[in-house]
Amino acid sequence: MSKREQLKDDYLENRLIRRRLGLSAIIATILLSLVLGRLYVLQVVDYEHFATLSDSNRIRIKALPPTRGLIFDRNGVVMANNLPAYRLEIVREQVDDLSATLQRLRRYVDYSEQDLKRFEQSSKRRRPFESIPLRFNLNDEEVARLAVNLHKFEGVEINARLTRNYPLGSHAVHALGYVGRIDAKDLGKVDEIDYAGTTHIGKLGLEKFYEDELHGTVGVQQVEVNAKGRTLRVLTESPPIQGNNLYLTIDSRLQMVAEQAFGDLRGAAVAIDPNNGEILALVSMPTFDPNLFVNGISFDAYNQLRDSSQRPLFNRALSGQYPPGSTVKPFYALAGLEANVTQKDKEVYCKGYYQLPGEPRRYRDWKKEGHGPMQISDAIIQSCDIYFYDLAYRMGIDRMSLFLAQFGFGVKTGIDSTGERSGLLPSREWKRRAEGLPWFPGETLITGIGQGALLTTPLQLANSIAAFASKGKRFRPRLVKSIEQVRDQTRTETSSEVVGQYQILKEINWTHIHNALVNVVHGPRGTARRISRGIKYRVAGKTGTSQVFEVAQDEEYDAETVSDKLRDHALFVSYAPAEKPRIAIAVIVENGGHGSTVAAPIARKIMDAYLLDQL
Repeated sequence: MSKREQLKDDYLENRLIRRRLGLSAIIATILLSLVLGRLYVLQVVDYEHFATLSDSNRIRIKALPPTRGLIFDRNGVVMANNLPAYRLEIVREQVDDLSATLQRLRRYVDYSEQDLKRFEQSSKRRRPFESIPLRFNLNDEEVARLAVNLHKFEGVEINARLTRNYPLGSHAVHALGYVGRIDAKDLGKVDEIDYAGTTHIGKLGLEKFYEDELHGTVGVQQVEVNAKGRTLRVLTESPPIQGNNLYLTIDSRLQMVAEQAFGDLRGAAVAIDPNNGEILALVSMPTFDPNLFVNGISFDAYNQLRDSSQRPLFNRALSGQYPPGSTVKPFYALAGLEANVTQKDKEVYCKGYYQLPGEPRRYRDWKKEGHGPMQISDAIIQSCDIYFYDLAYRMGIDRMSLFLAQFGFGVKTGIDSTGERSGLLPSREWKRRAEGLPWFPGETLITGIGQGALLTTPLQLANSIAAFASKGKRFRPRLVKSIEQVRDQTRTETSSEVVGQYQILKEINWTHIHNALVNVVHGPRGTARRISRGIKYRVAGKTGTSQVFEVAQDEEYDAETVSDKLRDHALFVSYAPAEKPRIAIAVIVENGGHGSTVAAPIARKIMDAYLLDQL
């Protein structure tokens, strides 16, 4: 018997095998239990969680941006609408190599470096599964070329979207404003959920001020997608709600007449209904085409507008601040009569200059040889500076400022738009606070003829003369007449709001100044008498000329020798018909010279168009 056979123990081997089999069975049972337990957790306990995750790979939620509300003029003429346009869009989550995809896309559609930069900026602000536009307004050829090759690009889409359009082009742009692509600054101010899928937002003017009305409510679409992210079918949909429509107080035809009346001149005009504060025309010249800004203006085009000496982007009507010149004299005249500082038959002799007691400096009249003896109505009709130097000296700056404040000078009108400035109404307190200096009597004199620190905007000036026409009742100017709720096609009228009321002490005082303003246009010596030729209604108005720079004591202003940018501004304010005003107007022509020869004829064209129904 061999030694191996002697050592063999069958019993021990069988026992060892049984132990191993038992241990293996235990381990297998434990492992199987773990697998079954895990299956139970996955399929029973966490079923809803993993079912949701599974559906997330198969089902996507898409935001449906609402259609932006339309803007109409007071007669129903469309001033802002939406047109369908094709966009090239990319869903980054579905693209393996974005750089390579962008390079390959250049073979089929051209896009600029500016387009690429905006795409990259939008990508930083949007979530990976959102569609980001790369190119807007694809033409038919580009759409066709992309469509037949779209299968080569994962995550690339051609989508038809509605794009903001301004059918009147540059007309009324400073009232309407424009929309532009949403940037990081905009996202910090809006609800990201409500603006999901929205790429544009109001940037200026009415488009910005009424953004909440125009934007609408976002919709939601639940879609089934394949493994590559392509939409297979729509499961559920909650449609978006279109933004509300705006009906403006502006008459687009009157707006065009007013803009054309300026020709190549720079300036502003505001026409307002003195009975309710409705803006009939709001002009700032020159203008620009807002359609350039909708999908992103090129750097070259923007630089050309920004750097232009004509400053077309500047809203002169709301943001321009100018000395009102002689257009402020009717207010001072009424203030003097009301305070009994002067009387309608009081005479002041105009010898061509005025001197403060004990001072050698001469404050000159616009008419070198003077006007002779002047009563208050004569001083308004012929725009005599000497009378108003004397009146200002006797009234004092504080009383003058307090009176002008009651007609809206020195404060914003509160118009429903953006970018309005307040002008400047000087006083002793203002100068002490702003400059830390005392007020000097000479400053009172020049303020009395609408010069010096006194500044107004064209809108403010129009609203003030409208308040004068209404015997002291001042309305808040408004650009929107009604808002149409798209859901039920109902319109909500905006209401007139009285924001100030000067109580005239003696109506005879107002009547006396009013008659003088009528004679400015219709009297034989009125400074605006030229525009009365052939006129079929009566106008109350006042011309004005405001200096751009101060002329030294020993020098004379000569419009022929100074540069165009240093020539005086021309102004004219008016209301008509004088007996029962329906329109009040302020016109400012930058560096236009005399208000009687430049600004007044523009106002006449606007009044003719409106009152004689020549639109």
